[in-house]
Amino acid sequence: MPNYRIIVDLSDHMLYLLDNNIVARGFPVATGAMLTQTPYGDYTIVNKQPNPGGPFGVLWMGLSKPHYGIHGTNNPASIGKSVSHGCIRMYNEDVLQLSNLVSIGTRVSIRP
Repeated sequence: MPNYRIIVDLSDHMLYLLDNNIVARGFPVATGAMLTQTPYGDYTIVNKQPNPGGPFGVLWMGLSKPHYGIHGTNNPASIGKSVSHGCIRMYNEDVLQLSNLVSIGTRVSIRP
């Protein structure tokens, strides 16, 4: 059984899925802009919401820090940039793949 956790590396705009501390997958992401930075720290995934609408793409995975999450996007050109209001944006197909692998309670570490 996999032992997944997520590391979001803000410096290289990447989200890494680790299985027993070995990188299993890497996904490009968009992160917070200068004035609305993605918060550093350790969180967990607390909920999943398919088709949340608006800018959140096909899926929202909420973090234990209220109002922050990992989600899809209706603006794929933003991926790889620091443009969000603090959330972690992924390509829609990537966030669906990730959601199928991780469960509620998965640890998410966000680092500079």
